[in-house]
Amino acid sequence: MSDAPSQSPLLIELPENVDGSRVRLRPFGADDAPALWEAVDESREHLAPWLPWAGRYASVDDAREYVARAAAWWLLRQNLPVGIFERESGRLLGGSGLHHIDWDLRSFEIGYWLRSSAEGRGYMTEAVQLLTRWAFDDLAANRVFIRMDVRNTRSRAVTAGLGFVHEGTMRNSLPDAEGRPRHSHMYALIPEDYRGLAWATKGE
Repeated sequence: MSDAPSQSPLLIELPENVDGSRVRLRPFGADDAPALWEAVDESREHLAPWLPWAGRYASVDDAREYVARAAAWWLLRQNLPVGIFERESGRLLGGSGLHHIDWDLRSFEIGYWLRSSAEGRGYMTEAVQLLTRWAFDDLAANRVFIRMDVRNTRSRAVTAGLGFVHEGTMRNSLPDAEGRPRHSHMYALIPEDYRGLAWATKGE
């Protein structure tokens, strides 16, 4: 673990890229806004049931605004959003990152979405592995958690398949696309869990 828990978040050195065998995670840049808009627009029907913000994307300007906000969050270490890119082609596949960060506790939430045309190829599993390794190995995480609507079986399969521990169901804890409260599953890892995962060792 490279950073002591007492270190100021603003002094933590963050990587330009986090690379896996097929995907690259990196902060969004201004030039990524058109690709982000394209990915969201392509996947609007696919994303809307789980991610209320998808329905609010009306033009590329919404993507530009998000990219600008994301850069500020990254700089201040308030939130660490990343794009998921295919390493070989550079195509934007989706978005993820470390969110709802508590630097004192070293607790991080992983959120993620994948464009509809990239589903079913294992990209998200690889991205979540990379983020989890980054959180524990480089950011001294004490807790990494993932939440999803109880109806989102695909998201749950990714999380459970990676060995995250199901801690319970949180009632009326996430809004759906219409703002109505929905139950969500909570999955998490702590260092003891993480060290027992076969894929946790870098390079595997």
